[in-house]
Amino acid sequence: MVDERLLRILACPRCKGELDYVTGPPEELRCGACRLAYPVRDDIPVMLIEEARTMEERD
Repeated sequence: MVDERLLRILACPRCKGELDYVTGPPEELRCGACRLAYPVRDDIPVMLIEEARTMEERD
């Protein structure tokens, strides 16, 4: 579980937009504007564009 204080300050590294926390599986932070999902590993968000996956329509 990602700390609430951290979730309040995180933003999408690509567009600086708001992120939605999804507890999973998979656990990730999603940007609706960019349609990117950033993984959370061991309760640590990996906020690298290269590590993000593109969200599909079913997401």
